[in-house]
Amino acid sequence: MSESLTDLISILDLEPIEENLFRGSSPKTGWQRVFGGQVIGQAMAAACRTVEGRLPHSLHCYFILPGDPAVPIIYQVERLRDGKSYATRRVTAIQHGRAIFSIMVSFHVDEEGAFNHQERMPDVPPPEQLSPEEFIKQPVFREMPEFIRRYYESDRPIDLRPVELNRYFGEKIGDGRVHVWIRTAAKLPDDPALHMCALAYASDFALLDAVMARYGRTLFDRHMMAASLDHAMWFHRPFRADEWLLYAQDSPSAQSGRGLARGLIFRQDGTLIASVAQEGSVRERR
Repeated sequence: MSESLTDLISILDLEPIEENLFRGSSPKTGWQRVFGGQVIGQAMAAACRTVEGRLPHSLHCYFILPGDPAVPIIYQVERLRDGKSYATRRVTAIQHGRAIFSIMVSFHVDEEGAFNHQERMPDVPPPEQLSPEEFIKQPVFREMPEFIRRYYESDRPIDLRPVELNRYFGEKIGDGRVHVWIRTAAKLPDDPALHMCALAYASDFALLDAVMARYGRTLFDRHMMAASLDHAMWFHRPFRADEWLLYAQDSPSAQSGRGLARGLIFRQDGTLIASVAQEGSVRERR
């Protein structure tokens, strides 16, 4: 297992260089651009460094320019609000003197509320039935392209176990609903903010894949081009990112070269812990 890929703690451990300024680096992956989830996770970590006594409850961000993995990223934090119950931070990620990413993170003190309800978790096979050992036994394994198998290998910070494997062979998902079990590849310390940053990192993995599920296409299709445009996330209840979480995804709309994807993230006991929404550019190569 590649240490540079799986050490998510190091990826999220930013270097403070001045008040409200932090520096983050990218793992050596060979990718041509910085993974969007990395910038989300690092920017959120920078925001968390400037807040005490409360945790993030939501984030809203825009991807402005592709990130250069060979160059460190500077994160500039603006302390917009520090109220009794809420705090707000704006973080700008900078490379080569230009903003490549911007995020707003809102923090909230823990409090009791009058209402408490949630969506029910979908009924899907547990992650234990989708392990690499079980995956190899599947008849479709030998037919699956090698680059798809590599994507789901554990040599990355996040373990991924997709439920609907046949969609990688052109099967159309009529309602567009797809599911992936996710968790960090390594155990994390007992720091709730770190687990939130780790889940924010993971939330960008393959979410736009849901846009193409109705058509029997995937992000792995070499004729497709997909890029995240914006990303929003809401944290509902406590969780550990190093335990299996079900990422239930769908896409309510696609048009004009853009697609909207949504996700609900559940603990294995059925507790809804986070919601995600993302719009991306989804096009066919010409």
